[in-house]
Amino acid sequence: MSASKGLNPEAAIGPIAAPVATPAWQRGLYLLIGLCLAIAPLFLLESFHLFQLTMAVIMALAVLGLNIVCGYNGQISLGHGAFFAVGAYATAILMSHFDWSFWATLPVSAVVCGIIGYGIGFPALRLAGHYLALTTFSLAVAVPQILKHKSIEDWTGGVQGLFLVKPDPPAGLPLSPDQWMYVVTLIVAGVCFLLAWNLIRSRIGRALIATRDNPTAAEAMGMNIASLKTRAFAVSAMITGIAGSLSAVAIEFVAPDSFSIFVSITLFVGMVVGGVASILGSLFGGLFVLFVPNIAEAISKAAPGVIYGVILILFLFLLPGGFAGLIRSIGHRLRSRS
Repeated sequence: MSASKGLNPEAAIGPIAAPVATPAWQRGLYLLIGLCLAIAPLFLLESFHLFQLTMAVIMALAVLGLNIVCGYNGQISLGHGAFFAVGAYATAILMSHFDWSFWATLPVSAVVCGIIGYGIGFPALRLAGHYLALTTFSLAVAVPQILKHKSIEDWTGGVQGLFLVKPDPPAGLPLSPDQWMYVVTLIVAGVCFLLAWNLIRSRIGRALIATRDNPTAAEAMGMNIASLKTRAFAVSAMITGIAGSLSAVAIEFVAPDSFSIFVSITLFVGMVVGGVASILGSLFGGLFVLFVPNIAEAISKAAPGVIYGVILILFLFLLPGGFAGLIRSIGHRLRSRS
């Protein structure tokens, strides 16, 4: 009997070192600073800029989902725009056709995307590298076309798409719909980031990293590689699907052409720029892919794509480890001086 069948996968990963724990007071300080930075825009930004920040947080959440499977499990996916689209349409269909509340659609979107992600995880057992990337790429290309198909256009709205309405804030809460949507997005994203942070620091998270770094050794230690890969895809798809749900309500509209392959590429760029295999880096990646294109357009309305490309190349050249790598480097220098 092989080692992979004879041992409990979670019991076999004890030798893998856990991340160094951050002191409690330091975690509390970081949390307080983060809360202040998150709440301040409610009182400082106008509706349009608050909407942009809401979309940046949503993109950060989608990048986090991609980072779970790419950064922490080492599987290359260029198809997460498909999960983003499925999550958005699950919410849009339930709200527009069945009058569901937004909150009730979130778990449905997560489950639907999780099931699809779990199914996509099976080809990942036989494919790797650029072969897996092309497989997921084909998914991202196919989904927008499927959403346009005549057989389901009564549900999806076809090319015309579906219109939604942002949820109103609770009675007595002096917030506009845009402000309330920002708060909702912060709450949902905060919960997802916290769950992802705990997952990566758990035994299963260390097993994901072990299968990425040395799958042969991980299997010899008794880890179920097939189960870990499929579960990684499922969790990753769930998080990205939730981001899609938030996006649908924030924009108040969904259409197939809104979820082209460019969405998948944007998420991949956000992951690399923010920092591969970094929870915090996903947040920076979301901010980058939302705001830098706007900055590029402000610099040159004639050729914003060129400006964006130059900024991206310079960034990757100067910070190959992404924002997360820069933060780690600064942290190491401060600790070495002290």
